[in-house]
Amino acid sequence: MMNALSPYLATRPIRCDIFCVVVDNYGDAGVCWRLARQLAEEYGWQVRLYIDNPAPLDLLAPDHAQSPVTVAPWPHLLPPDAPHDSPADVVIETFACTLPEVYTEAMARSEKKPVWLNLDYLSAEDWVGELHGMPSPHPHLPLVKHFFFPGFGKRSGGLLREADYDTRRQAFDAAAFRAQLGLPEKAPNELTISLFSYPTAPVAQLTQALAQADRPIRLLQPGSNAAAFTQGAFSTHPLPFLSQSRFDELLWACDVNFVRGEDSFVRAQWAGKPFVWQIYPQADDAHWVKLDAFLHRYMRKIGADDAPQSFESDRRECLNPLLGRAVSGKSPWGTAIDAISTFWHAWNGKGELNWPAFAAALPALASATQRWSVALADQTNLASNLVQFCLERLK
Repeated sequence: MMNALSPYLATRPIRCDIFCVVVDNYGDAGVCWRLARQLAEEYGWQVRLYIDNPAPLDLLAPDHAQSPVTVAPWPHLLPPDAPHDSPADVVIETFACTLPEVYTEAMARSEKKPVWLNLDYLSAEDWVGELHGMPSPHPHLPLVKHFFFPGFGKRSGGLLREADYDTRRQAFDAAAFRAQLGLPEKAPNELTISLFSYPTAPVAQLTQALAQADRPIRLLQPGSNAAAFTQGAFSTHPLPFLSQSRFDELLWACDVNFVRGEDSFVRAQWAGKPFVWQIYPQADDAHWVKLDAFLHRYMRKIGADDAPQSFESDRRECLNPLLGRAVSGKSPWGTAIDAISTFWHAWNGKGELNWPAFAAALPALASATQRWSVALADQTNLASNLVQFCLERLK
């Protein structure tokens, strides 16, 4: 691909500036860091990450200072040595943040205009495939910005996944991981659950239900200040905040993962274990559209893989976009689909949390989620798609 570049770019690494504004969670910094690191380590790009609040990186990637990525504070007031007269070859504004005006003006003055992308939030909605890559000319400067949408379909930008993910997972030692965190060996028939949620999640109802289950359950809570708790065969274990790489290991070590937002949501899918998603709440309840769009896509895939053909009518009913309504439960598959969608909705604030029904669906869901993960991994990942998109415009 490098041979296709202009002689000017073929003689040096591609320079990329990524701009990130942290709203109020770890997802913004987490996604930006993963992308920055992957572009630098796997593609040899010279990456600078401008971030208005770098503190989350100390938790998500404690070794970020040793990486090839340069982390720089958000340029509220550009210092004299700032690259405002030499913008990067690729400029990525993330999640619709606004570039510093002086930087945008420098882009417009450049003889070779940068490839300018807006990396948007992840969504499973159908319009993502239609709008991904669409150009948006600047209203008064000679610049064009392209929208880059992460997503689950082949027409989207794809999902972040590192080249060494499978290698790391194959080398993972679950027993050693538990020992390092001070956890006992896994008990026979134990269900190990990770819990990473926003404060609004109905955690009290969940723990009450788990404490009444008829099997050993160990609930692991990364980044929690809650006290450890044991009742019969049920126990909770607060864990320190885990870096991104250690969080991957937590997901591999558990049988069910409760995740939130965008970054941990994607990682749970790579883990291939049953998961429950708490979506980041948005104004006007826009998050419910996204939640149901994912549920619809997810159920459609695992339903096509796993539902016996004799359950065809139930499957069609389950795939109704209004997944929140009750389905008939005429078949085991229909019952499982009903339990999953109902539990996800309740975890996000609609309806009653029915752990026994969700737990009964776990055996079927375990194999289906593994196949979902494999199917997603067969698609080109986001960083690779982004690199190819930019190279085609840097010729």
